[in-house]
Parts: sequence; C-alpha cells; structure tokens
Amino acid sequence: MNHGITEDFLDKIYKLTKQFFALPTEEKQKYARDIGNVQGYGSDMILSDDKILDWIDRLFLTTYPEDQQHLKFWPEVPTGFRETLHEYTIKQHAVIEQFFKAMAISLDLEESVFLEMHGENARMDTRFNMYPPCPRPDIVIGAKPHSDGSAFTLLLPDKDVEGLQFLKDEKWYKAPIVPDTILINVGDLMEIMSNGMYKSPVHRVVTNSEKQRISVATFCVPSPDKEIQPVVGLVSEARPRLFKTVKKYVELYFDSYQQGLRPIEAALI
Repeated sequence: MNHGITEDFLDKIYKLTKQFFALPTEEKQKYARDIGNVQGYGSDMILSDDKILDWIDRLFLTTYPEDQQHLKFWPEVPTGFRETLHEYTIKQHAVIEQFFKAMAISLDLEESVFLEMHGENARMDTRFNMYPPCPRPDIVIGAKPHSDGSAFTLLLPDKDVEGLQFLKDEKWYKAPIVPDTILINVGDLMEIMSNGMYKSPVHRVVTNSEKQRISVATFCVPSPDKEIQPVVGLVSEARPRLFKTVKKYVELYFDSYQQGLRPIEAALI
C-alpha cells in the first residue's frame, strides 16, 4: 500500500517462497547454512543447551550490498528465485531510502539525518519464514517475543493466515491481514536514533494447528563501522538523551534474542 511495488510482484515473492519450502528436504539442504554462519537454510543457531527453539523453518540471506551476498545460499530452485529476489532487493532499497527521509521529516529534522547515520554501506538481510502447522499451538511459539535489532524491518506477511501479534499494555494484539501491504516495523536502532520518539515494539508469532504460515522479512542494518546514537536535533534540556552510543548492535542482538532478552535495555543511560 503506497510502496510502489505491484500486487503481482508481491504475489510472485509469496509464491516462490512457498515453492521453496515445499521442496524435498535434500534439495533445501543444498543451501544449508555453515556452522557459525547465520546465512543459509535451516533453523536458528543453537547457542546454549537450554535454548528453546522457535517453531520455524527459514532461509536467511544478505541481499545488499552485493559484495556481502553469498550466492551459494541463494536457491536456484524454484526457477526465477534468484532473479526475483535481486529485483525485490532493488525495489525495497528505494522504499527504505524514502522511509528514512519521511521519518526524519516527521520529526522536523533534515531528511538525510537518519540515512547518514545508518551509513552508505548499510546492509539488508532478508529472511524467508515458514511456520509449519503445530499440534500444540497453546504451548509452542512460532517466534518468541522480541523487538527487532534493525533500524526497521519490511515485512511481507502471509496473505491468508494470521500469526503476528504485538504487545501493548501487557496485552497481545493480532496484526490484521491487509492485502498487498508491506508492514514496516520500527526496530531498536531507530528507537535509539530518534531518542525514543519512535518505539521498537515487542512482537511474537503464534502457531496454527492446521495451516502453515509464510512471511518474508527484510531487516535494515547499519554499516558495521557506524556508531548509532540519538541525533543531536532530538536531544534537549526538555528531552534528555536516553541512550548510549552503540556499535555492531546486531551481533549483541542475536545473542540476546536467543536468551529472550532485549538488548536495547542495555543501551539505556
């Protein structure tokens, strides 16, 4: 909705994702992630023996910049997957730039202030998710409660099956299905850059006993050399600085997520 990407193209992304996860296991395993590497096909890395795994099958790929792509993990089957993902990345990049500018303008800042802090070599990571039917949705979670460690996340949700929920006032609320919509979710790093003006919501994915659920999430991650902090124009005597300067936040985020912790709490002053 108002993102400039056609309904037909989004439907193509959705169908290719569904086709990939329907492939035989041996075909998907051709793109299995290496030990210690987040990119590739498979479940999340197991960082401790007592970790509770999410009920999810996923393919995680760095899609931008091109010199950080590991094409050995990009599926050649189904036909057209690679080419379509490349095109989707270009389209998303344009949306991301416009959204950064719009967020700055909404706070009466120079339009480029968030883009400049984010960095020219900012990364895009795209994760294709498949939540299988679960026999015990009352006790098994698709994705544990968390906020995103990105600046923001572009989410293409399932067209038919609900599952995404957001936490507000200690209650969980369903995210409705809106056709042809890319849901943009503010992440921890935008909360830090905006000095808390924008909030990074806690959310989760619940499972379904009868139907699988598909989604495609693209995370906008700053250049690794960039220090992220509240922009000067949003710090004043009336609104003191709330967050410390952080760097390589995503590395801290992955470890914290597996433990069910929110790393942004460690960034508070």
